[in-house]
Amino acid sequence: MPNKKKTFKGATRYILDDELARIVNISMELEMPLLLKGEPGTGKTMLAHAIAESLGMPLIVLNVKSSMKLIEALYQYDTLTRLNDSRFGDSKRDVSNIEEYIKMGKIGQAFTADKRTILLIDEIDKADTDFQDDMLDVLDQMEFDIIEIDKTVSAKNRPVIIITSNAKKDLSDPFLGRCNFHHIAFPEPKMMRKIINVHFPEIDSKLMENAVDTFYRLREVGNIEKRPATRELINWTRALAVDPDFKPKQLAKGDVPFLGILFKKSNDYHVAENHVNRRRLF
Repeated sequence: MPNKKKTFKGATRYILDDELARIVNISMELEMPLLLKGEPGTGKTMLAHAIAESLGMPLIVLNVKSSMKLIEALYQYDTLTRLNDSRFGDSKRDVSNIEEYIKMGKIGQAFTADKRTILLIDEIDKADTDFQDDMLDVLDQMEFDIIEIDKTVSAKNRPVIIITSNAKKDLSDPFLGRCNFHHIAFPEPKMMRKIINVHFPEIDSKLMENAVDTFYRLREVGNIEKRPATRELINWTRALAVDPDFKPKQLAKGDVPFLGILFKKSNDYHVAENHVNRRRLF
């Protein structure tokens, strides 16, 4: 009797809707990369962690940088260590064997892992178009060449590939055409309450209601560069819950402590502070 494939239904601290669960499972079934877009704080990165936890699979994370070259994600040839070994002669490595100085990058690690992995490629929109398209060529073929030793590395197991983008710049049409796509919208208040309950199952209901209501009101303040996200709400709620002097009714009266947990940029902080102070006058 064939083994039943595992399906993703969520994780202990990750609340997801049915459509997101379906696209994750369809992408795994079709063995296609899943591209997730959405503003920071919508849970794109945490989804990969949740899939790994739920399915019991190792997670490998490639954090994309603007200056990154694809070869760095595949492998690195450690010429400096080899030079030092040849000069000082106190290493157990065979200096004549270049392969001993080849280190796998994150994609290389996913390809050479003995067990199928989750490969998270985080913030792909930071990379240039050539990086994006060349990377998908490698992921399509499931192999790459190590030029220095004339060797082809083929994937032992095809990883589950999750790619995130903050939508700061457009991705190429060829790139988009080779991925499944899902946009993660910022949670509605009803969903956010479920998220807060997962993190704080014993939370006072008045505290949660007032905190969530105040959070969404502050997100709508104009001239904010970086609106607070789910992570900030969780940290802010935690601070409110442990403060012995805080009372939930303070929020309803417009008294909003710890604004610096919600707003990390100085200008945003001052804009939010002015908004709160104006509300207190009425």
